[in-house]
Amino acid sequence: MSKQLTAANKDKLVSDMKVVIADTEELLRATTGVAGEKVGELRERLGVHLRVAKDRVIDLEHAVIDKTKAAARATDDFVHDEPWKAVGVAAAIGLALGVLIGRR
Repeated sequence: MSKQLTAANKDKLVSDMKVVIADTEELLRATTGVAGEKVGELRERLGVHLRVAKDRVIDLEHAVIDKTKAAARATDDFVHDEPWKAVGVAAAIGLALGVLIGRR
């Protein structure tokens, strides 16, 4: 597996983790009245792991936002520094898409 995750993969991971966290919180609420030493220990461990997971998701979400902003800034800087290159790249991409669409 690649060490570098794409922004889309990171966004998907963040949303999946939020669903898992929400489900775990709901499970903890549902088992509040259940007694027993083992259940209490499990609930406590689960609560600790849930807090850690929430912190990691928040950190990952901030990292995705920061990298997205950096990429947008770099793109904006490139377009302002090299406008004709940007026009050329956009034209080449448009031509390639036009050829691909025209073949269908």
